[in-house]
Amino acid sequence: MAAPHAPRTDDWWRDAVIYQVYPRSFADGDGDGTGDLAGVRARLPYLAELGVDAVWFTPWYASPLVDGGYDVADYRAIDPAFGTLAEAEKLIAEAAALDLRVIVDIVPNHVSDQHIWFQQALAAGPGSAERERFHFRPGRGENGELPPNNWPSQFSGPTWTRVPDGEWYLHLFTPEQPDLNWAHPEVRQEHEDVLRFWFERGVAGVRIDSAALLAKDPALADFEEGVDPHPYIDQDELHDVYRSWRAVADEYGGVFVGEVWLPDAERFARYLRPDELHTAFNFNFLSCPWEPGRLRRTIDDTLAEHAPVGAPATWVLCNHDVTRTVTRYGRDDTGFDFATKRFGTPTDLALGARRARAAALLTLALPGSVYLYQGEELGLPEADIPLNRIQDPMHFRSGGIDPGRDGCRVPLPWEADAPAYGFCAGAAPWLPQPEDWAHYAVDRQSVDAASMLALYRQALRLRRAEPGFGDGPMRWLPAEEGVLAFARPGGVICVVNLSAAPAGLPPHRELLLASGPLGTDGTLAPDTAVWLRAADDA
Repeated sequence: MAAPHAPRTDDWWRDAVIYQVYPRSFADGDGDGTGDLAGVRARLPYLAELGVDAVWFTPWYASPLVDGGYDVADYRAIDPAFGTLAEAEKLIAEAAALDLRVIVDIVPNHVSDQHIWFQQALAAGPGSAERERFHFRPGRGENGELPPNNWPSQFSGPTWTRVPDGEWYLHLFTPEQPDLNWAHPEVRQEHEDVLRFWFERGVAGVRIDSAALLAKDPALADFEEGVDPHPYIDQDELHDVYRSWRAVADEYGGVFVGEVWLPDAERFARYLRPDELHTAFNFNFLSCPWEPGRLRRTIDDTLAEHAPVGAPATWVLCNHDVTRTVTRYGRDDTGFDFATKRFGTPTDLALGARRARAAALLTLALPGSVYLYQGEELGLPEADIPLNRIQDPMHFRSGGIDPGRDGCRVPLPWEADAPAYGFCAGAAPWLPQPEDWAHYAVDRQSVDAASMLALYRQALRLRRAEPGFGDGPMRWLPAEEGVLAFARPGGVICVVNLSAAPAGLPPHRELLLASGPLGTDGTLAPDTAVWLRAADDA
């Protein structure tokens, strides 16, 4: 086991580019069709060459994989499908040797129904100390046949399941993910111990899943639409939890990024106070349509809500839950909303790819840090998964209406002419790859100067070299209708044309990078972005 990190004083996380690895679909090292840590270790040089600063792994813990690993059975063990704890320690060390930090995913709201605590709770029965770690309650109705309350699920379907002895237990997600009782001191102590366990193994940070859901109204009162406070979202008690977590992280120089979905900017910012979380995901930007006015407002709002607490913004276009950027930007509705996901939505992939290339330059030029989901640098579209191969519980709990999230989780293509595009050798991939993905493969894009991968590599190299990028101020510049233009320190300018007509460029002395060809007259084509060196570096 690695020695604990000495406390660090640098703030690398304020402007880092962090690559999200979904281990099941990144690379398969043992040929069984499921991605694993051996596969990641073999591909670490690819990530170093890409130019990212850190790698965030979605859960790699022991899990029945009912919800893609977010149903954790043991936070201190690697799932055998992915490898061993010793391999995880090697991966962390090998990544560090390549100047890549590792961020792990902690799932504090719930555990798997196979977790030892929940198995003990089922065996112990009503009124036991073991059940106090969860939310077990008698039902309502004459014979307790009705759920204890009416809380809505984060997925479709019910939030309570009855056990044979008549009691019910709460699960905001699937029945296989019972919610923990965060008012219980053992729950709090266990998670602080888990944080130390991973920090002592050399991880640089922790991503916190469903960070605003942990604390529940003690009375478990019914949910009423529009009534505050919400009975299980953004309870005030959460801030004491994260202050105690921050004290643990500070022992190791570790950092946090929280998954915090909140519409209220002031309440969102409370999680980013100096003694709580370092950063939180910016979901408003992720879900924003490809529209100049909406994007500018979202950028302004994001920076404004972070400013009072001095926290850097984070920018992300896609993740393992969200429709791929190329697909989303090629649709009539270019925003994202879980409630509107449907099969068969028409998409213009060529249009979506142009916009995704421009969005990459926009995102990487904004102040703060950036999260890059695996495969976005390849321009992968959302894959259509055959109905008989869908595994995501969101699909089944919606009654088959929601296509689920498997389409953005398809294994990556590495080699155009290899079986399974080089993802694995032997067994078929755990999710089927589309038959027309050869041109997305890493080996082909690596030798194509016009590829999405080449664009990302150039952009990340420039972002690291130019001191004006990353965290810091930005200033909007005058621009034509439908065009966003802003300046960063050191004379770097980003211009994005979201209109339907070519647009002129501001005065500049150098074109640093373009997401697509400029017009013969030097104009910026629609759905294209550029980085420029200003005529005056002031």
